[in-house]
Amino acid sequence: MTTDHVPDELWERIAPLLPKRPARRKRHPGRLPVPDRVALAGIIYVLRKGVAWRDVPSEVVGCSGVTAWRRLRDWTEAGVWPRLHEALLTKLRAAGSLDMDDAAIDSSYIRALKGGAHVGPSPVDRGRPGSKHQVIVDRLGTPLAVSLTGGNWHDVTQLIPLLNAIPRIRGRRGRPRNRPKRLFADRGYDYDKYRRLPRQRGIKPVIARRGVVHGSGLGRTRWVVERTFAWLHEFKRLRIRYERRADLHQGLLELACSIICLRRLRRSF
Repeated sequence: MTTDHVPDELWERIAPLLPKRPARRKRHPGRLPVPDRVALAGIIYVLRKGVAWRDVPSEVVGCSGVTAWRRLRDWTEAGVWPRLHEALLTKLRAAGSLDMDDAAIDSSYIRALKGGAHVGPSPVDRGRPGSKHQVIVDRLGTPLAVSLTGGNWHDVTQLIPLLNAIPRIRGRRGRPRNRPKRLFADRGYDYDKYRRLPRQRGIKPVIARRGVVHGSGLGRTRWVVERTFAWLHEFKRLRIRYERRADLHQGLLELACSIICLRRLRRSF
C-alpha cells in the first residue's frame, strides 16, 4: 500500500483538517517526517486488515506501524475524525443522498482483548470483557453518529447521547439538520422515559413493544442499521477491540464511518 491507496477524494477532505507540525529546526533538523498521506495509508491498512501495529509491512505501506499509530493518536487528540465525518455528511446532504426523515438505532457487541476504558462483562458472552458499538443511521443506512461503550451498558442509555452526537449537517439552504423526524428501534429501547424524551425534541419514536410476539413489522425499516454494522465489520480491526485506549478505537470507528460515507458519495454522482 502506498499513498495511491488513499483515495484522492478522502485525502482532499482530510488534509485541511490535519494539525500542522512545528517547523523543523534549521540546525540539526533530524530525519524528515513521514508524509501525512503515507501515515494515513498505514492507519487504513491496519483498519482494513486487522493486523497488529508492529506487523505493518513498511515496505508495502511506506512507513512503520509505530509511525502510523502515533499519527492516529495525534489526529484523534486533535479531533480530526468527527470533523471528517461531518464534512462528508455535509457533502452527502448537498448531493441529495442523505435521508434524515427516518433514522434507526442499534448496537453490536465486540470482544475487548486488552481491557481499557469502556469495557465491561458482557451478558451475552459469558461475562467476558467486551465493548459495544452504538450507531444511529439515516433511512439509507448512512452512519450519522457512532459511539463506544462497555459491553454491559444497556443500549437505551445511549439513545439520547447518540441523538446529541448527530452533527449540525449543512449542505442545503436553510438551517442545518441534526435530528430525524422518526426514530426506529427494537424492543430493547422500550421504556416510557425514552419514548418521552425524543418526543420533547420533535422526534416520533417508533419502538417495538416488549412482551409482544415478534413480527412488529419494524424490520422492514430497521434492517438498514444491521447492514451498516456489516459494513463496519468489513474493517477487520473493528471486529475485536485491541486498543486499550477507547479514544483510539473510537477514532478508527469514526474513520470507518467516513469511508462508508465516501462510498455512498461516489454512488451519488
